Amino acid sequence: MTILITGATGQLGNAAVRHTLKRTTEPVIVSVRTPANFTLEGVEVRQGDFNAPETLNFRGADKLLIVSADDHDTATRIQQHENAIAKAVEHGVGHIFYTSLTDATTSPSLAAEVHKATEEAIKATGITYTFLRNGMYHENYLGALAADTVALSTKDGRVASAPRDEFAEAAAVALTTPGHENQTYELTGSTSWSFPELAGDKFQDVTDEDLIAAGVPAFLVDFFKNIRIGTFAEVRPDLEKLLGRPTTPIKVG
Repeated sequence: MTILITGATGQLGNAAVRHTLKRTTEPVIVSVRTPANFTLEGVEVRQGDFNAPETLNFRGADKLLIVSADDHDTATRIQQHENAIAKAVEHGVGHIFYTSLTDATTSPSLAAEVHKATEEAIKATGITYTFLRNGMYHENYLGALAADTVALSTKDGRVASAPRDEFAEAAAVALTTPGHENQTYELTGSTSWSFPELAGDKFQDVTDEDLIAAGVPAFLVDFFKNIRIGTFAEVRPDLEKLLGRPTTPIKVG
């Protein structure tokens, strides 16, 4: 049962490879834009770029993990994913795993548009799928929480986040164990937190407009807005079930 993982030089993809290698003796292949940047041993390395579909080679893969691209342009990112999906069909991949976003089909987050379109494209192929709808990573917020002043528009909105590495481990579990056919997993931390709760007196309540005026990118402001309205607050059981344990709580400092 050959497993192929894309985006393996990125933080999530690389961690998913590491965890997969710990869990299986089956062949593991990685697809990366720059093979020289991939340093893990024990895998076949293939050069491939979602922007250049002719470079993608998924031949021989029984299971394909498509780690979502990181381009901030929605149309570009959707096209990148569609290129990978089309190549999976062409090369006869048996099962597509995709790292999506919490509540991808209904979320008000602007980022959800990419994941909704990608999930629909995968389903349209008729190939067996598993959607790993990742919630927020602790690492997205640790820098802000460590600052002298935490000026954000989140108010007391909560985030059910977990460490990036534990989302990667869950992906490896799904790739290496049976029973995930045509399943959608809503993956969140076992607990939730708020910026005022963790930052304490350092927290400064500002508006979205204040952040935009300060030069904060629009996509980040949208995430803060969605934290404020509760989009990422709900604790779900799926990540804990895949890991077989509670997730690690966020820790500042």
